[in-house]
Amino acid sequence: MTQPVEELHRDDVTTGMDLPEGVLVELIGAIADGDSVLVRQLLEPLHPADIADLIEQLSWDQQRHLAELDSAVFSGEVIAEIGYDTRAGIFELLEPQQIVEALDELDSDDKTMVVEELEPEVREAVLAAVSAEDREHLEASLSFEEETAGRLMQREFVAAPSFWTVGHTIDHMRLAGEELPDLFFEVFIVDEGFRPIGAVPVSRLMRSQRQTPLSELMESAKITIRPEDDQEDAAYLFEKYHLISAPVVDDSGRLKGMLTVDDIVDVIQEENKEDLLALAGVNEAGLADTVWESVKSRAPWLLVNLGTAVLASLVIALFDQAIAQLVALAVLMPIVASMGGNAGTQSLAVAVRALATRDLTGANSLRFVWREAAAGLVNGLIFAVVMGIIATVWFQEPELGYVIAVAMVINLAIAGLAGVLVPLGLKHFGADPAVASSVFVTTVTDVVGFVVFLGLGALVLL
Repeated sequence: MTQPVEELHRDDVTTGMDLPEGVLVELIGAIADGDSVLVRQLLEPLHPADIADLIEQLSWDQQRHLAELDSAVFSGEVIAEIGYDTRAGIFELLEPQQIVEALDELDSDDKTMVVEELEPEVREAVLAAVSAEDREHLEASLSFEEETAGRLMQREFVAAPSFWTVGHTIDHMRLAGEELPDLFFEVFIVDEGFRPIGAVPVSRLMRSQRQTPLSELMESAKITIRPEDDQEDAAYLFEKYHLISAPVVDDSGRLKGMLTVDDIVDVIQEENKEDLLALAGVNEAGLADTVWESVKSRAPWLLVNLGTAVLASLVIALFDQAIAQLVALAVLMPIVASMGGNAGTQSLAVAVRALATRDLTGANSLRFVWREAAAGLVNGLIFAVVMGIIATVWFQEPELGYVIAVAMVINLAIAGLAGVLVPLGLKHFGADPAVASSVFVTTVTDVVGFVVFLGLGALVLL
């Protein structure tokens, strides 16, 4: 059941990090009072990104009442800035024609982003209402797989032949007017087949004399991107070659669009966020997520962890008689497993990050594995001395100190190896190293730690 307007209280506030609390409090109050004039006065001076932040802080009912008061708040620029989890709910509040009007404010790449998130029946209605040209471009973009350059590609760009002069190019752009992209950084230089052969930065163009040919100013094309290329591969190229924009070409090499750095920044942040959350076995929990949605995303990995914990317990059960005879083994064995797990996680984090940035490849994998194994071995030696002394003093058993010292060296060395070999192995077999590696690494370090420590303890001390 929805909450009536009068029950939306001013103190029902969650403050965004970058927004003053007072604006959010006033906005919620204006929504509760049904004051559309105050709503507009509060939001008009703000940047679309700030308006999007405010909307994301509102509850579903508050967003619904805001749409009823002034649907113009949900302009194209604001919708493009709203997080995708909140944006899905916003689409339910807007009529297809309102979405069409919002799309008219956006460049082609943002139009694609919005349309691809619509429910199928709404998407059909929107595509039927846009212009024939927009519909053709949107359908072409949506024909590419998700998370590819074709989905990110902006079809508005500026291109010129190399024999044009600076003056000719500037005059052409002034005449083109609204046909130009809202934001661009380079003029792409094309040959007679409309294939990109170079680019001229706009800053260089504006500093040069009108009679200067573009052929004297252009930089040779550093890279071209195919629409089918994965967006993560495109982001890697932007980062490696310090690109601001890059041409997207079809199978024949003809220029079809461009990628710009603002979209690539979003890709890099999204990929890094996904890897970070995947290492913990979770996905992003947006403000709009319910308890059940959070449980569904996390429970499967907790089930996997339960299985690995049972496996570790079965290993411990093999040495139940040794533990019963020497309680010190039960006291100390979590230390060995915990140290190995932490060391393995450290190596895993380094390896997953190196794989994501392409620093870890088949050519240098042996050197990388050796470094992590050696680091684990050295750390094992250091903490073997520390833990050996502690165990000897604690339980007055020098042999126990030797046992835990040897177990610490072996487990930390294995942890270093597992932290690299597990993600490398998963990547080799086509799995995402960030998603599954942590479960396998902690299982290896737990099992190895218990087997080595309890096994040595049974052999040496009993």
